[in-house]
Amino acid sequence: MSLEFATRCIYGNKEKFEKDLTGTISFPIYQTATYAHPEVGQSTGFDYSRLQNPTRQQLEKVVASLEHGIDALAFSSGMAAITALMEIFKPGDHIITDADLYGGSIRLFDNINEKNGIEFTHIDTTSVDVAEYIKENTKAIFVETPTNPMMNVVDIRKVASVAKANNLLLIVDNTFLSPYFQNPLDLGADIVIHSGTKYLGGHNDTLAGFVVTNSQEISDKLRFIIKTVGSGLAPFDSWLILRGIKTLPIRMEKSQENAKAIVEYLLSEPKVKKVYYPGIEGTKGYEISKSQARGFGAMLTFEVESAALAKHILKHTKLIPFAESLGGVETLLTYPCTQTHADVPEEVRIKNGITDCVLRMSAGIEDSRDLIADLKYAIDSYDGYKALYI
Repeated sequence: MSLEFATRCIYGNKEKFEKDLTGTISFPIYQTATYAHPEVGQSTGFDYSRLQNPTRQQLEKVVASLEHGIDALAFSSGMAAITALMEIFKPGDHIITDADLYGGSIRLFDNINEKNGIEFTHIDTTSVDVAEYIKENTKAIFVETPTNPMMNVVDIRKVASVAKANNLLLIVDNTFLSPYFQNPLDLGADIVIHSGTKYLGGHNDTLAGFVVTNSQEISDKLRFIIKTVGSGLAPFDSWLILRGIKTLPIRMEKSQENAKAIVEYLLSEPKVKKVYYPGIEGTKGYEISKSQARGFGAMLTFEVESAALAKHILKHTKLIPFAESLGGVETLLTYPCTQTHADVPEEVRIKNGITDCVLRMSAGIEDSRDLIADLKYAIDSYDGYKALYI
């Protein structure tokens, strides 16, 4: 029986875990490091929790189902997932990435992976011909869509066609939209990345990361890597993410509803110079978003008239926390230039549009009227002259 998305969030593909005979509704936390064997040559199917754990295995099956992959691997964080993924490449390989990525990914690529002999070229995949940047040693293309934080929309089908024509892997970070709104594997990607900390977990209470693939060869390589480097997700954290995924559809719908309301307010606010959100009709990524995703998501970025105003807003919201994350039930405001992208060279940041006037918002599931009132208070209470001298 084929199950719909919301049902799979709770049950996966309804595959039973035959080892449990209690009838438990909440999948158990198997808090164990190792497993006893009946005798030499026989196994329960589990040996050591660094290799696999029943709770983590159940979570991986659910995520693989949601992303239409043959396998998903759960890691201790989103960055742990990308770090492990980079181990399928070798010194001398070249990877094309989008220029506007999460700062942690850029930091990893430019400071760790390059040190280990992997070459990167950062381009705006939304406006250039990606094929022109392919070299003899190019092995993969890595993108986010929408991008973090400038909300650029990458045409996954278009980039996938370039990747396929040149025998390259296409890796898509799908954190911002989650599998509820977008499935990159269906659009031609080979690998999907998630920071499970964000929408999949949804409650700002644990860290997790995922790599999902529809390739058995890639799955086999990653299974060897995860057991070797030991960055698999712990049982309790796996259970927290399982619990979070159960409400993913209703959280995504409510968060998107709030984001749209906030965008509408910001577009009418004179002190806001620009709003970046894929769901604004007539903007560059709008039609592409409609063609490849089932929604526009709950992430938005906006630019205010001065750095002083940006800092004033962060200090004077009464409800919305100034915090570095996204995808939880709480709405969060982030200052990319000092938080998510602090380690990105200033000239690169500014070229990508990440100035000290830019704020990123993750809309949560509160009442949108309260969120808008909070933003309006913070903006209206700003007095440029006083801010300069007090």
